[in-house]
Amino acid sequence: MALSPGAIAAHIADIPLVDHHVHGCWTGRGDRTRFENALNEGNTDPVAADDAPFDSQIGFAVRRWCAPVLGLPTHVPADDYWRCRAALAEDEVARRFLGAAGVSDWVVDTGLPGVADLPTLAAWSGSAAHEVIRLESLAEDAVARGGSYIDAFDEILDDRSATAVGTKSILAYRGGFDGDLTDPDPSDVEEAARRWRDAGASRLTDRTLLRFGLHRGLRLGKPLQLHVGLGDRDADLHRTNPLLLLDFLRNSGATPVMLLHCYPYEREAGYLAQAFSNVYVDVGLAVNHLGARAPELIARVLELAPFRKILYSSDAFGPAELHYLGAALWRHGLAATLQRFVDADAWALDDAIRVAELIGFGNARRVYGLSVGC
Repeated sequence: MALSPGAIAAHIADIPLVDHHVHGCWTGRGDRTRFENALNEGNTDPVAADDAPFDSQIGFAVRRWCAPVLGLPTHVPADDYWRCRAALAEDEVARRFLGAAGVSDWVVDTGLPGVADLPTLAAWSGSAAHEVIRLESLAEDAVARGGSYIDAFDEILDDRSATAVGTKSILAYRGGFDGDLTDPDPSDVEEAARRWRDAGASRLTDRTLLRFGLHRGLRLGKPLQLHVGLGDRDADLHRTNPLLLLDFLRNSGATPVMLLHCYPYEREAGYLAQAFSNVYVDVGLAVNHLGARAPELIARVLELAPFRKILYSSDAFGPAELHYLGAALWRHGLAATLQRFVDADAWALDDAIRVAELIGFGNARRVYGLSVGC
């Protein structure tokens, strides 16, 4: 491949991405408060006015990278950005940003309500959308059926997995990774399900049922995604260090285990991707929130993790800006990082281009079994 060094950024700008972990975007119009709340990942309460969500790395990144998609100059003041956005229908905003992201395939966690479903996301973006089954949501459906919880869970999983490309657990939000994660005895599962049903089957926090879901995901054989690290304050961050998954991973077989987000544990996650043949990593979500500092995060995930074990994701949810911003910041940050490697004569140019394609789409297509152009 005969490319000049300046072609790294141009080549990365044009490659089709597979966003291997993402959610739907908003479908209905909202006010500025809703938008600004969506720029804060950690706070589960309405963000106070003094927090000024636009005055953050992600807020500055929206003004830098998203403004031109709306026909505005880069670094436009926040008030001007919102005024322009508010004048557009939400579906028009979504079509602009989803189309501009350059994503060929969205691999979608459908476990969150109030956002575009798979057909809508595909139609607005002009790209393919694939389902990832959230195991805790499936558990809620199973317990509602009555009778044998295990039979209901397996039946629903079998039915939905016919078209889904993977599963996901939010164990990180339901107790963390520390403690027993072995496959529970069936009698213990049925007893736990009865207790949960009798208690009203609200938010699933029973460790036995969470463990059961994890191992059903492993048994399915399709990629099992695990939320790791950064998230809202409902998760105890210190209990989401992926090193706490060591015993689980030692007994996880060949099923691909996808460690999502990983910040601030991206180095620990990179070690696990090196140590286990079936472990993969991304730094989605954090890329958006680190904004101008995203290149340093991307460089860190390239330290230990084998390059065929790293994937791109945005983890965007809500504003369609985040679906685009994840792609724009990743392209920019990876290009800057790889250019440094090439300029230092540490990497060959052809290798830099090849690694960018592996992370951008090649690894995801291989692991999730996606066909080109699907």
